[in-house]
Order: sequence, then structure tokens, then C-alpha cells
Amino acid sequence: MTANNRFLDDLSKLMTNAMGVAQGAKDEAQTAFNSWIDRWLADRDFVTREEFEAVREMAIKARSENAELRARLDALEGKGVASVNATGPLGTGEGQG
Repeated sequence: MTANNRFLDDLSKLMTNAMGVAQGAKDEAQTAFNSWIDRWLADRDFVTREEFEAVREMAIKARSENAELRARLDALEGKGVASVNATGPLGTGEGQG
């Protein structure tokens, strides 16, 4: 029985080591694949998620500022906006609407 237990212990150690080697190979392959993908994307000038999100936030802020400025401009122009639209920019009668 002792020889049988020793054989099973050795087999267990062998399988454990094999699993460790397989895990290491998997990790190495994953790292190599990720590096290849990163290089491929960089060669094609694709933007990263972080760059995209930064530009998106800038666009949202610019739209908000434009809306605020439009509201201020409309408030400053007041009733003059209706008369400019009706008569055209130089009083030529060529209104926009």
C-alpha cells in the first residue's frame, strides 16, 4: 500500500506542476496576444478609450457653453431679434423666416 500511495503522491505532484506550467504558458500567450493587439491598433491610429472619453467630455462641455452663450445673446438682443429676422440684416426686407 505504501508504494501505491507514493505513486499517487508523485502523480499528484506531476499533475500540479503540469497545471502550473500550463497556466504560465496561458499567461505568456495572453500577454503576447495583448501586446500584438496594442501594436496593431497603434499602427492604425485608433484612439484609446481614455482619449475618446476625454474628447467626449470636452464636446459636452463645449455644447453646454454654446447653449449658455446663445441664451445670453438672445437675452441681450431681446426684441431686436424679431425685427432683424423680419427685415433682414440690413433692413432689405429679406428676412429668414
